[in-house]
Amino acid sequence: MAPTQRTVKQTVTQPVTQPVTQTVMVDGHRLRLSNLDKVLYPATGTTKAEVLHYLTQVAPVLLPHAANRPATRKRWPDGTGGQMFFQKNLDASTPDWVKRRSIQHKRSSNDYALVNDLATLTWLGQTATLELHTPQWQFGRTGARLDPDRLVLDLDPGPGAGLAECARVARWAREILQGMGLEPYPVTSGSKGIHLYAALGRTAETRLGSDAVSAVAHELARYLESEHPDLVVSDMSKKLRTGKVLVDWSQNNGNKTTIAPYSLRGLDRPFVAAPRTWDELEDPDLAQLTPDEVVERVETDGDLLAPLLEGHLAALEPTPERLATFAKLETYRAKRDPEKTPEPFGPPGGEAAERGDDAPTFVIQEHHARRLHWDFRLEHDGVLVSWALPRGEPTDPAKNHLAVQTEDHPLEYGSFEGSIPAGEYGAGEVTIWDAGTYDLEKWRDDEVIVTLRSERRGARRLALIRTGGRDGDAENNWLIHLTKAQPGDGTTTDTPPQDGARRPRTTGAAARPAARSGPYRPMLASPAQAGELHDPDSWMLEMKWDGFRTLAHVQDDGTVRLVSRSGQDLTVTFPELAALGGQVDPDRLPAVLDGEIVALDRDGRPDFRRLQHRANLRKEHDVARARARVQVDLMLFDVLQADGEDVTGRPWTERRELLESLVTPEAPVHLPPVFDGDLDAAMRTSRALRLEGVVAKRRTSTYVGRRSREWLKLKHSATQEVVVVGWRPGHANAAVMGSLLMAVPDGDALRYVGRVGTGFTERERREITARLQGMERKTPGATGVPAEDARDARWVTPRLVGEVTFADWAEGSDSASGERRMRHSVWRGWRPDKAAAEVEAELPGEA
Repeated sequence: MAPTQRTVKQTVTQPVTQPVTQTVMVDGHRLRLSNLDKVLYPATGTTKAEVLHYLTQVAPVLLPHAANRPATRKRWPDGTGGQMFFQKNLDASTPDWVKRRSIQHKRSSNDYALVNDLATLTWLGQTATLELHTPQWQFGRTGARLDPDRLVLDLDPGPGAGLAECARVARWAREILQGMGLEPYPVTSGSKGIHLYAALGRTAETRLGSDAVSAVAHELARYLESEHPDLVVSDMSKKLRTGKVLVDWSQNNGNKTTIAPYSLRGLDRPFVAAPRTWDELEDPDLAQLTPDEVVERVETDGDLLAPLLEGHLAALEPTPERLATFAKLETYRAKRDPEKTPEPFGPPGGEAAERGDDAPTFVIQEHHARRLHWDFRLEHDGVLVSWALPRGEPTDPAKNHLAVQTEDHPLEYGSFEGSIPAGEYGAGEVTIWDAGTYDLEKWRDDEVIVTLRSERRGARRLALIRTGGRDGDAENNWLIHLTKAQPGDGTTTDTPPQDGARRPRTTGAAARPAARSGPYRPMLASPAQAGELHDPDSWMLEMKWDGFRTLAHVQDDGTVRLVSRSGQDLTVTFPELAALGGQVDPDRLPAVLDGEIVALDRDGRPDFRRLQHRANLRKEHDVARARARVQVDLMLFDVLQADGEDVTGRPWTERRELLESLVTPEAPVHLPPVFDGDLDAAMRTSRALRLEGVVAKRRTSTYVGRRSREWLKLKHSATQEVVVVGWRPGHANAAVMGSLLMAVPDGDALRYVGRVGTGFTERERREITARLQGMERKTPGATGVPAEDARDARWVTPRLVGEVTFADWAEGSDSASGERRMRHSVWRGWRPDKAAAEVEAELPGEA
């Protein structure tokens, strides 16, 4: 925790003039202070001794604002009239007691000092470090990088503007920030302008990542510029800044820093980044403050920025609940190094996420570790109680599966997907197999009964029974059992949660009798040829969009949740589509809408390869970086629920009319037009727009939530979703993938359909190789692989789905078997929105 005024021991208590070198003890550390008579500020004759004296006097208020933040230092060993040295990395001369944390940059890793105590601050003064610059975020106790705890605006006057103009802009910004529920505190920067700081909450509901905070600050700067164009500019271009104040929002970027409050500035004269009152900003003679002025103010007024500290210090307060959660996760943390694994470590100080009255969550993660297994996790008492299932979730009440209880995991693990590096605990690839909420029926030390509910796999009732300690069985062994009585099968009703257990929310439409209780599944079109569209007047035609299918759930409060065809939550991957919540009639929520996420090129045409840059991303900084290059749009074409009422039983014509009245389209949300039954004209339009083809929908069709011949898709070229079952090394470089081996489901097995070796960039080949190497197995996961293709193949677990274009289907080399292969296949990209079991061989004319 950041030090407080009571914990700072002031050792250097007065300016030192004789002798010029001293050895002092500061907080138990011996420091040699040299060249104390050296002048660091030539214009005023201020010496190093006076600088050290100032740092000692302001340490009680400076340290809390700098603590646990990686410090970038500006040093002037020969005074501000000499050369300045800009330093991030600590060198070999740094005392070993200086606290430090490492940050991995693109080309190197730097060790940054943490200015947490007076001894470190004194050492920095001895090295002639006059300026300390820190980011808006801190390191947590375990070394994990926390979300920012403050927002900053740097008001920087251009030529012809000064502090008075900055103060005017500061007052305008204050009104906006207060309207957002944030209270800003002004700091004259010690240079030319003013900094505004506002504390950010650190609860589960209010914390934001650096990219999100930066986006908010940027939008605020743009708004100020639009409202006051004569005085405010938000663009960094210097040619625009004459006579104006730049509202620099960029210092909220996680990689950027701001001069620390109470730090000196390296100018001709010593000035300080000094907190001020709003009354002072009304003074037309407002000026920067000197060290003596700042010390005097601190002695009389204390720290004017103290309210900034309350939020994040309160978040670290060791309440019994937080300590209990922290203790539960002790084993989890002991097995992992936050510097080496991407796995989450939970909020700082073991703070449990505040979940209110929401239903508790569950997640089942497929874990390709040394041995493939599934991790079953239930949210309970602030953590995810976890079991490893070597054979997965049981599907037959007559067959129980082993469940080995493992260490509790933090709640944040419920959304974790990624690769745990080799050599680390649990090394391998982790993906979410299923997730949702559960109703709790019983939770005892030896028995747990729950009803899981998910969009992906529906509702089912499971019991966990502890067998550990019986007949020599390992203490952590349990059995997981699919009960005979299942929700909705007539043998039992949905069991209400026991007293004291959390219940799912029942607000708005959730309590209406007409609302659908089960999960929705997307309705799929069957492949067809033009000759199959009999009676054109019975059909309406839509363009076929080349993207990721999604069901958009819009809640009563306008919150949007995006669910892929395979049940994967895409909400964090495509945050810009949250705009949909403001474009649906608020009087007709909740609603569920069907559409396609696409990435448009410069001509407004969907580009599936371009969309690949946004696929499989879940970390906020990865999403923000990709979003800066590729924006996505949502093409809506159906509605499944409106005003909480299930409308899937209505004919397509009624649903389309309802959709058009429900949604007000505005980018990035669109309602593409529909065409009547003129198939030739629709296909010509589709080809001119370089789209995949068209989808024909029977006017009377209901929304059945599965593949149906009431919807038919007609494509310009053949495409096929495939399951990747292996890869073959390249001829030029055997360490990199040369071609992928593909299969499609055939009954309960996978049938080999060929290989694809074109359509990849070299970078994609390397990335795919790295991804597949963590999924290797010894035997092929598909039948019918010819010997020539299997000769040097590397087999992988058949889970990942991709898409290819191809010329046609042809008989395999063993034509007697009747098996068909795809000819002249070209890779299009991954389909993270599809599950392997959902892939079908799209042969025209087959249902």
